[in-house]
Amino acid sequence: MVPTWRFVLLVALAAIPVLLVPGWDTAGLALAAAAFIALLDWLLTPRPRRVSAQRTPGRRVRLGEDTHATLTLHNEGRRTLRLRVRDAWTPSAGAADVRFRTRLRAGESFERVLTLTPTRRGVLPADRLTLRSLSWLGVLGRQTSIDVPARIRVMPPFLSRRHLPSKLARLRELDGRTAVMIRGLGTEFDSLREYVRGDDVRSIDWRATARARELMVRTWRPERDRRVVIVLDSSRLAARRCGTGTVFDAALEAGQLLAALAAGGGDRVDLLVADARVRARIGPITGRDPMGRLSNELTDVDPELLDADWDAITSAVMRAASQHSLVVLVTALDPTTVAEDILPALPVLRARHSVAIASVADPELESMAARVHTPALAYRAAAAERELLEVRSVIGSLREAGIHSVHEPPEELAPALADLYISLKATSRL
Repeated sequence: MVPTWRFVLLVALAAIPVLLVPGWDTAGLALAAAAFIALLDWLLTPRPRRVSAQRTPGRRVRLGEDTHATLTLHNEGRRTLRLRVRDAWTPSAGAADVRFRTRLRAGESFERVLTLTPTRRGVLPADRLTLRSLSWLGVLGRQTSIDVPARIRVMPPFLSRRHLPSKLARLRELDGRTAVMIRGLGTEFDSLREYVRGDDVRSIDWRATARARELMVRTWRPERDRRVVIVLDSSRLAARRCGTGTVFDAALEAGQLLAALAAGGGDRVDLLVADARVRARIGPITGRDPMGRLSNELTDVDPELLDADWDAITSAVMRAASQHSLVVLVTALDPTTVAEDILPALPVLRARHSVAIASVADPELESMAARVHTPALAYRAAAAERELLEVRSVIGSLREAGIHSVHEPPEELAPALADLYISLKATSRL
């Protein structure tokens, strides 16, 4: 039983006789009449539980795109229903205009499409559906809330997709699809062609020259079918804010671009998300729709407030790649973590694989280090400068150890990591 504004109006009207003819008898009769009208109206109100409901969510989308959900109501009773409906979703689903009115005759169905603009990625569920039935008087209504299961799948935003065509074009140039292949761009034999002035004489194939009676040279291409293992750190260090999102959001962007680029270049890609345990393992990813599968499985993975177990991560990488691979660790360059956890685990990886470390640079540190207008800002600038010096020291230590590293702001990390991959591919160091 739900009172409406008309119930308040009815009670106010019942007070008029009391004002005109004061007395307990008048008050009792007025209240009894108001209660009788309200109760009669409630008894005449159809029950909303005779309505069956179904939600049909739209297709999966990336964060920043709109989707929809269709609500279908069917009146299974014999009476006409005047309904007020609240089609509620979780707040992060971005549902707009969730309240509406409709009239359902007996056996009639009604559909309404709700537009959703999600504000975070993940699997976002629907809330309860509330139905309020009113009679023609509308004094007291019947209301019920029912569970109508539905959810939308919001995948990570692949904003760095705009870099993918240019990076793939560079790979094709290395592979010889759009440029004449020369010696030095790879180590895998591709084909023979006639010698032209400027070719390296070391590439002359003398046996083929003897058969063809013309100078023939070998052409080479970068290695294909190599293995790339991407490790995304989802520990507490990845949960901190950086720029407009978190460190883990930037790591997802970098991992997606590198996976799409490597798969498009003919390599096999495995992706691990790990902290104290391996949260997700995706692979091998090949050139057939690599982003559809990758984005779908990374939808509901979020960082946890746990320290990363790098011994367990190293073991997982060794199990995922038994042959020589490029292992890319996307993590934070925290000096303590690097010195105590990551560096002791690197010799095991480097004994079999090539290792690269990618990290997200905090864009606010540079601006903080430059502001020294007040004593308080000077202390903050000193702390920021010390953080920057420690990061540079860690990068230098990794370089001396033979570890490739990329340290860029969130928007630039993905293309910088892709450039590193292309550089290693061009110099045959995968």
